[in-house]
Amino acid sequence: MKIVLFCENKYAIDILYPLYQEAEDEGVNDILWYVYEKRIPDFPLKDKVKWTNSMQRVYDFFPEAVYVPGNIVPYYLSGVKIQIFHGYAAEKKDHWVIRRYFDTYFTQGPYFTRKFKQLSLKYGDFEVLETGWTRQDWISCHRSDFANEKVELLEKYGKKQIVLYAPTFSPKLTSLPLIKDALIKLAKEKDILLMMKFHPLTSQQWIDEYRQLAEEHDNIIYVDDFSVTKYMLMADVMISDTSSTIYEFLLLNKPVITLRAISKDIYWKNIQDPEELSNAFEQVQHDEEYKSLRSWVIQNYDPYTDGMVAHRMLEGARDYIRRHGVPKKRKLNLWRKYASIKTFGKVRR
Repeated sequence: MKIVLFCENKYAIDILYPLYQEAEDEGVNDILWYVYEKRIPDFPLKDKVKWTNSMQRVYDFFPEAVYVPGNIVPYYLSGVKIQIFHGYAAEKKDHWVIRRYFDTYFTQGPYFTRKFKQLSLKYGDFEVLETGWTRQDWISCHRSDFANEKVELLEKYGKKQIVLYAPTFSPKLTSLPLIKDALIKLAKEKDILLMMKFHPLTSQQWIDEYRQLAEEHDNIIYVDDFSVTKYMLMADVMISDTSSTIYEFLLLNKPVITLRAISKDIYWKNIQDPEELSNAFEQVQHDEEYKSLRSWVIQNYDPYTDGMVAHRMLEGARDYIRRHGVPKKRKLNLWRKYASIKTFGKVRR
């Protein structure tokens, strides 16, 4: 297949990379990364893969399949347009918004599949296939890769556990303005190394403030990396708010604490007052109820830890093409066409 891996935001890179590796290993695919320059001015894989920031080149490439972790893709591109999602945050309303850009949705697990199949029946112009989520492939291959690094870090700092603080960037949902003092208290009272990894879209104001915090404390580290997955694998406990990383961490069968999460269904320890953080840290690690809730999440949100998610996604695209052919473009109303052109520009046909 001629495949486009569509990166509108920086977080898309490590979601798409397992798919790239699988497609490369097959040895029969032509793969082009599209990188949206406005949001990814410096592409980390620029010396390793074939890529472009020109939408005209993507159009002229005539893809057969376009894999998209974001919410929008130009309607005028050829190929089956596949939504593969950028996380598990079902409580965010836009997770369920059908914008009509996609021919098929590749869902992470039964919980998502049920709801998107209902939406498919309602709209009638897209399919749903349950595949799992690509980042689980990377995790299945690298789950133990950082064990030695973790041991070395804990020995270096003389601490017992690693705690990861990974908040959302959304100004309305982020814990960043509220939790700073509680994090300092936790780092002082508990035998931990606190690692802070922020979303790529986090305001520079908060990045600067928390970088300064790390400089002022011996057992607090600010991590500057486009991927959070490595640090989730190393951490023993995660602190967050309303972020899809919550579910990724739960899927590792590890405890999570959130501050004022807006989720309708809570499968972890959620606190309303930052001063509760230290007590919550002990409770969430030992309470059997939280272990049982994590088990439910694993079975329903994404049970696919077999390392075959990317393979299922490639097969899913091929099956769609066998049944429907390669779409020349996506039919959309004028507003959606305008939004697509406004974001990614026009092309010469």
